[in-house]
Amino acid sequence: MMNIAILGATGKFGRPFTAKLLANPNYHLTLLSKSAGNSYEDNHRITVKNIDATNMKDLKKVLENQDLVFCAVSGVDQPVIARNLVELNSQRIIYMTVVGIYNELAEDNGAEYNVENESEQIPNRNAVAIIEESGLDYTILRCGYLIFGEEDDYVITKKGETPKGYVSTSKSVEKIALDIIENPELYSRESISITRDMS
Repeated sequence: MMNIAILGATGKFGRPFTAKLLANPNYHLTLLSKSAGNSYEDNHRITVKNIDATNMKDLKKVLENQDLVFCAVSGVDQPVIARNLVELNSQRIIYMTVVGIYNELAEDNGAEYNVENESEQIPNRNAVAIIEESGLDYTILRCGYLIFGEEDDYVITKKGETPKGYVSTSKSVEKIALDIIENPELYSRESISITRDMS
């Protein structure tokens, strides 16, 4: 049984992704958010905790004995949460963020979302920098604006390459995240973007 903790389990991405993970009987999920108890109940495969991930003491308790942490949180507190994850030396981390944190989007293909043009990207960039500078076994997943669509409608680019777009299908991000969970060495200590080809 693989123990997986999901931070942001009640969010736009976290909720359907949790449903996907529950389809695999080999996973035990610890579902975490400030209001996780409003959406989920404990059972033999789920542990539910209402926590504020900026609280190191609370986070330490729930992340003990986890094999992998999937972080799908957003907002200004991300750097604090990233620092907590680093200090707790979490085993394997998949950190979900957005394209544009490296100013990597092309001028004619989403540049308005680059951190130099969009101040809301600053917490995303700072959180990722904390994780990348750590010794954690991480994968950074940079996604575009999430839409409905097919799971194979994506192109992967690596850090230093220009993403092909600024929109992602939720199913394609779920697919890559599940691939990494099933093959933990995949994209280890890499930052990848998963977007539709809009070039």
